[in-house]
Amino acid sequence: MDPVTHSLTGFVLGKTISKNKTILITALIFSLLPDIDYILRIHSKELFLTYHRGITHGVLALFLLPLIPAIMFRRKIGFLKTYSIAFIAYGVHIFFDLTNQYGTKILSPFDSTSYALSITFIIDPYVLIPLLLAVLFSLKFKKQVRFLYVLSIVFIIFYIGVKVYCKTEARDFLKQKIEAQQYRVYPLPNDFLRWWFVAKFSDEYITGFVDLLSKKVYVDERYKIKNDPTILKSKESESVKALLSISKHPIANVKQEGDTTIVIWRELSYGFLPGERFTAKVWLKASPQGYKIINANLKI
Repeated sequence: MDPVTHSLTGFVLGKTISKNKTILITALIFSLLPDIDYILRIHSKELFLTYHRGITHGVLALFLLPLIPAIMFRRKIGFLKTYSIAFIAYGVHIFFDLTNQYGTKILSPFDSTSYALSITFIIDPYVLIPLLLAVLFSLKFKKQVRFLYVLSIVFIIFYIGVKVYCKTEARDFLKQKIEAQQYRVYPLPNDFLRWWFVAKFSDEYITGFVDLLSKKVYVDERYKIKNDPTILKSKESESVKALLSISKHPIANVKQEGDTTIVIWRELSYGFLPGERFTAKVWLKASPQGYKIINANLKI
């Protein structure tokens, strides 16, 4: 989820649980703290893509980091109360990120596997707007503050339940229409009834849309799975390594420009996004010792 949604979540949780300002500040900080790994972006996109939503989004950090404010405010507020609010705020952040398709290494550092429920988009107005409205209305209806905050939380829980149901329906419908080895469906921005899909066959991927309203499957693109020495060589690039570290359906295409070979990697689960999002390009030239990487570029 985006930082605004995480901030609003922390604010609503803090206000719902207590009127204490220290509790509120703790909830706000810990609703954002997992994304401290954004600092990796300063170093490089490759490092950020490889390690984002890693250890700071894992169970070890979830249980250990709330100890800091709990110890600091053990006398002023109470160890257990402070620990609980920090734990809940941190945990809700991780859960919201888990609902996206990007993936979260929730078992880090014990398991580096990235898990994703793939039911909400990174910026989801159906999560953000209820929280924002609850905060805005609470400024006017001060006696109903807690009711407004609880109502927004209940709405979000209901919304996520509906998305789980719709995703299951979309996947089941896709399996009726296309016979493939693997089926995956992904959320589209601001859409309940249309889902992006990636279907894998032995030698190709098919991408497109599942429309539950019209009861149709629309094929967008077909991608042949290729084995090529330049594709294998391109995997040595840091840009490709980073992209593959978060990819579920990576595909590579090769094109020639003069004496330069260009290998273009893309992650198909984001194929509906405009432009060249989540792609890596590698430029290679042939030499007596084989292909040599001369340049690489990553877009996320």
